[in-house]
Amino acid sequence: MATRTDRLMSAAVRAARHAKRWADRLLQEARKQIASEDRRSGLKQTLLKTGRVLMVAGRVALVAAVAAGIAEARSGRRGRRLPRRGRGR
Repeated sequence: MATRTDRLMSAAVRAARHAKRWADRLLQEARKQIASEDRRSGLKQTLLKTGRVLMVAGRVALVAAVAAGIAEARSGRRGRRLPRRGRGR
């Protein structure tokens, strides 16, 4: 027959195991959340950088379009004309 001390020790060991399982689960969840936050912050940095690149590319495209328009207007003043089509068309 188990003595009172044995039963108490057995209950304490079971409680300690149970507490350790819960602590391990909480630690695993915390690690998972930290990894997720790290991924999220990395993604945010990538999106910010992509946004800056796209803004610069848009600005360059706008400057190129304006320059092309100016060049076309200048060439139009020099008398460059589009070829005429036939009269019947």
